[in-house]
Amino acid sequence: MTAIRAATRGSALALWQTRYVAGLLAPTGATIDAVVVSTTGDERLDVPIHAMGGKGIFVKEVQAAVRDGRADIAVHSMKDLPSEGPDGLVIAAVPMRADPRDVLVGCRLDDLPMGGTVATGSIRRRAQLASLRPDLRFEELRGNIATRLDKASNFDAIVMAAAALDRLGLTPDVVDALEPDVMVPQVGQGALAIECRADDDGLRALLTKIEDDETRWLTDAERAFLSELGGDCDLPAGGFATAEGGGRLRLRSLLAAEDGTTVLRDDRVGSQPDVMGRDAARLLLDSGGRALLGRP
Repeated sequence: MTAIRAATRGSALALWQTRYVAGLLAPTGATIDAVVVSTTGDERLDVPIHAMGGKGIFVKEVQAAVRDGRADIAVHSMKDLPSEGPDGLVIAAVPMRADPRDVLVGCRLDDLPMGGTVATGSIRRRAQLASLRPDLRFEELRGNIATRLDKASNFDAIVMAAAALDRLGLTPDVVDALEPDVMVPQVGQGALAIECRADDDGLRALLTKIEDDETRWLTDAERAFLSELGGDCDLPAGGFATAEGGGRLRLRSLLAAEDGTTVLRDDRVGSQPDVMGRDAARLLLDSGGRALLGRP
């Protein structure tokens, strides 16, 4: 039996994800011991995510625990991972993806009142909703899943990830799933990423047993898009890939102004995830994206 130390955030969702990975690994004889790590994103709830530098705020300390030997693997929500990982670590497994969609909690999109208030900590979600409904007002929303749900009654609606509610078995009274054609999800949303040290050949081989090839293939396209774009969740950008059959995939991507007044979209089908993701990002940048981002 192999005992594996898994670095994880301490939220209920993060611990659920670690237990889920433990269940996937159980048939191999491996067991998981959680190593709970506090991250900057967990501690600084008074500051918007994009103002703290984006995705790395939820993973840097977790990754450090693996790099310095306190843990053997790190279990992440893939949407929290920067597009480029740190030296010495590798994403060794990507299990099957859960529901990637965003959801409105508290009110359906079609029922939101004129001038209604929606709370979200994501500028990607805010920009897309503002584009759909310029009349809406927005408030910042931070905290774990339970904290955000507790605050939902203060607003007309809040925005969350469907996968988070599903994994925790939470069923708010009103949940309106937003299809990707309405709101493009965050890159990697609904997927997990298991990191380990690049030189740990034995552990890397073990982790391949919980890999879902299709999820890896699709999220590779999404992450290539974000990498070429040159940003993380400090940008109002989204990317979502689906399998189309015959070895082909569809990639929908988006880059927007923070206030939603400009939304640039790309929708393409192909067979090479990395090429597709990078080409989509270049097209959006060349079509006005650099100006949106204040780049030359």
